[in-house]
Amino acid sequence: MAGRTKKAQISVYLEPDVLDLLAHYAAQRDQSMSLIAQAAIASFLSPDSAERQEAALARRLGQIDRRLARLERDLGISTEAFATFIRFWLATTPALPEPAAQAARAKVSERYTAYTRALGRRLAKGPPLRREIEEDLAGTENDRGGRS
Repeated sequence: MAGRTKKAQISVYLEPDVLDLLAHYAAQRDQSMSLIAQAAIASFLSPDSAERQEAALARRLGQIDRRLARLERDLGISTEAFATFIRFWLATTPALPEPAAQAARAKVSERYTAYTRALGRRLAKGPPLRREIEEDLAGTENDRGGRS
């Protein structure tokens, strides 16, 4: 037993989900749970632990910042597309004569209900329209051989 230090045993109480994670992690690496726990505790207690945690937090914040930037971009695209559609619709749709306008007002509730149902089906269907637009644009660019 030369060169081996005596290890002390401790009892630790873990939440079942943490224990499951530990067991899965150890099994994946073909290591004992004790060895993984010892390494994790040593890492947590090491002097550079705070620096590593700060670096990990900075990475996560960077990811969140990029996601927020994409959301902001997507919202801007959606707003511009909607405003462009409304402007086009207002510019090209003639006003209805009064008898037809009265009939249209009478149908507004029915038409709005049909619209909200169609929107609900569209949202439940799958990829958002913006993703389809991106794919269409990428396909168009590929058709042109990548030239703009």
